[in-house]
Amino acid sequence: MFHVPLLIAGQDRPASNGAVFQRLNPVTDEPATSADAATITDASAAAAAAAAAFPAWSAQAPGERRRMLLDAAELLEERSDRFITAMTEETGATEDWARFNVRLAADILRDAGAMTTQIAGQIIPSDKPGMTAMAVRQPVGVVLGIAPWNAPVILGVRAVAMPLACGNTVVLKASEVCPLTHRLIGDVLCEAGMGHGIVNIISSAPADAERITETLVAHPAVRRVNFTGSTRVGRTVAQMAARHLKPALLELGSKAPLLILDDADVDEAVRAAAFGAFMNQGQICMATERIIVDEAVASAVAEKLARKAAMLVAGDPRKGATPLGSLVGREAVARIDGLVKDAVSKGARLLCGGHANGTLMDATILDYVTPSMRIYSEESFGPVVAIVRVRGVDEAVRVANDTEYGLSSAVFGRDVKRALDVARRIESGICHINGPTIHDEPQMPFGGIKASGYGRFGGVAAIHEFTELRWITISSQPGDYPL
Repeated sequence: MFHVPLLIAGQDRPASNGAVFQRLNPVTDEPATSADAATITDASAAAAAAAAAFPAWSAQAPGERRRMLLDAAELLEERSDRFITAMTEETGATEDWARFNVRLAADILRDAGAMTTQIAGQIIPSDKPGMTAMAVRQPVGVVLGIAPWNAPVILGVRAVAMPLACGNTVVLKASEVCPLTHRLIGDVLCEAGMGHGIVNIISSAPADAERITETLVAHPAVRRVNFTGSTRVGRTVAQMAARHLKPALLELGSKAPLLILDDADVDEAVRAAAFGAFMNQGQICMATERIIVDEAVASAVAEKLARKAAMLVAGDPRKGATPLGSLVGREAVARIDGLVKDAVSKGARLLCGGHANGTLMDATILDYVTPSMRIYSEESFGPVVAIVRVRGVDEAVRVANDTEYGLSSAVFGRDVKRALDVARRIESGICHINGPTIHDEPQMPFGGIKASGYGRFGGVAAIHEFTELRWITISSQPGDYPL
């Protein structure tokens, strides 16, 4: 079992009251990590350390910030085995998923490094003679990042990389599910030169999470908040931020639709649907939750997808012999089992899967899903996908938009112009034509609408989230005042 201390002001620290909590391996129920459980005093100390480090870090030359971010990317990749072990033990992830996390997280750091010289302003023409007016972007101060467990290296790095590139200091509140994985990110960044309070990592016991988050959001030094996680918790974080007038960037839940039109390449659509629905056991914010398929090709899609999914069995990720690993815990299994049983009781057809061995659940497909079934509207966040049969494009779009969520989506059709028209009508922050709902690149504006949150991670869009836009003027001649 690994022990995880707090990282405050560049130093390993125990919790101020000596408290610890344990994370159990979801497959074995044996302790995976023991982590120090931050108190309110510790949370305040982390924010204060970040505030103390801000003046020097914000004045750092952009090329020097870039060098450190690039060094961190190299270190992250060099230590991939440590991250893989941590993810496997804490979250039940497969080695393939963990390796992908490391690769994409390293690219996120590299892209953030490239952005240090792209934090640009502009000269705005002024009506006042002799005045030069500038719109200038400056770092805001301390940024609080709150990252989830499902893609812990990707999303932990994303929570801090662009804030650091913009000249801010950070506090990362680690997930209670993967404190070691998130702490390893802090080690990499500190070794790359971002110690002494530039990067701070704290973990808290599950029962204390809301209280610690409130303390950090309310701290006067914290000027921005970014959160990735469930819509339920995101609402709470948004309310906290609003009470303290702190801008928040939220990437929340989803019910991603994949639309298969009557002229789609069925084989390609099925490959994308299987990947989108079952990668990382469906525990991805962009996971395909609904396959909305025109009745003209629905039976072919259902048959081929069931055949593909039958090969996607779950197993102990430490043995590395199966394409799917473990769900994050038994609560997830119970929730998904309830959704499947509800759908079947109301007329859905179970094409494959539908059972679990502990936290191991094979790929599961439900056909003929209707709005009366809970799985039609509730996020499953597991290896189960619903097929909804429709007639024509208009009904496909209506069903796609019949959800409170709006993060990712996809449309398959050979007539690209028609598919593009459909994509424009779908209410989501992201839409891929002839590709899966799961796709991410560091430079892209990533985020959702409706109950999937607001704001955008990635590239230039993230610069706007993590800087302050100021109006500064210079007058070169005497003013003409009426008094």
